[in-house]
Amino acid sequence: MFFKYIDLLLYCVDYKKEDILFINYDVINQELIEIMLNYLNSKGINDIYLDKEDIQKEHELLKEINLNDIENNLFFDDSIWNEFASKNAKFLIFRSPIPNIMEDIEEEKISKSCYIKEKTKSIFNKYKLEYKINWCYAVLPNKIWADKLFNNNINSYQILENTLYKICNNNSIEEWNNFFIKNKQIIEKLNNLKIKEIYYKNSLGTDLKIALSENSIWCDTATKGITNMPSYEIFTSPDFRKTEGIVYNSKPLFYNGKSIDNFYLKFENGKVIEYDAEIGYETLKGIIESDSNSCYLGECAIVENYSPISKLNLNFGVTLLDENASCHLALGRGFYKCFNNFNNYNEEELLDRGLNLSDVHVDFMIGTDDLEIIIKTYDNKIIKIYENGKYILN
Repeated sequence: MFFKYIDLLLYCVDYKKEDILFINYDVINQELIEIMLNYLNSKGINDIYLDKEDIQKEHELLKEINLNDIENNLFFDDSIWNEFASKNAKFLIFRSPIPNIMEDIEEEKISKSCYIKEKTKSIFNKYKLEYKINWCYAVLPNKIWADKLFNNNINSYQILENTLYKICNNNSIEEWNNFFIKNKQIIEKLNNLKIKEIYYKNSLGTDLKIALSENSIWCDTATKGITNMPSYEIFTSPDFRKTEGIVYNSKPLFYNGKSIDNFYLKFENGKVIEYDAEIGYETLKGIIESDSNSCYLGECAIVENYSPISKLNLNFGVTLLDENASCHLALGRGFYKCFNNFNNYNEEELLDRGLNLSDVHVDFMIGTDDLEIIIKTYDNKIIKIYENGKYILN
């Protein structure tokens, strides 16, 4: 099944024999990567660049390093991504978390190191936003993560590996194509409604109104390949200046090796004006205060409670998976492709028209079994589009 998984990911980035393949991974997956390389080489795929990270080494470095020295430390320099983006490489970006590894690291250090990494790969990020390159985020299992999820079961690693394949539709390209065909039908219905405002309500206390601009459009991740594997969401980017009300998280948020839970955000004129968290307050504060626009929304996404990930009722501890178990929102940057005809505007014009252009993008889960989503259209129709964990679109 592992080789079938790799074939699926090659399909996701639309890999061709003449392409360069850029693989980003953590050293904890070294054995899997070597098996992968042998398989890729057997298929005649040899033009490969391996970008190896080491989260455990990063943890030890951040414990000792002075905050002001992070910017000049080559460990946090990801500029090599720019070189391969300029060569139009295909990017496979693997995530394999070590749960809560950064809990003892000062939030300022984590924020600074993340900022520097993103800053040094600015060309990659620009091309990614403009869909000039193909990339796919995916996950690989590791024993530490597996033991955490499955209570040190003697077969925890195999259980996790099989679970990952299961939630990827058993690595079936045909099943994913069928799923995205159905997604496109829902997207077409949502876009035809010409939604002006979205209202979220549930028993946790969420009572939130999000405004969309006339340029906002709904999308999924199947654009220029499949950018997340797995992906069960449909999403849009709102007018970041017009969110009002309060929202409560429904699942823990795991961010850069730290956990945030039992939190709320209160919005006024689009901006977070009040917030609190029982767990991870300083980490939440760091996200909200990352830059001038990280306190505004950049995404609202709908996921049915019957997605393969939802059914498992697991908190994986990695956003790529957890966000596909629940309706979610995101603080920070919006998506170019969720703004109709974005190529006709520069960044300043996109910002003026309501697309959030923050340097961060952090998803958090808000979906519950009793979440209701009601929309108001630009011609003043009020329509319920989601209840009991699923769409109710005609």
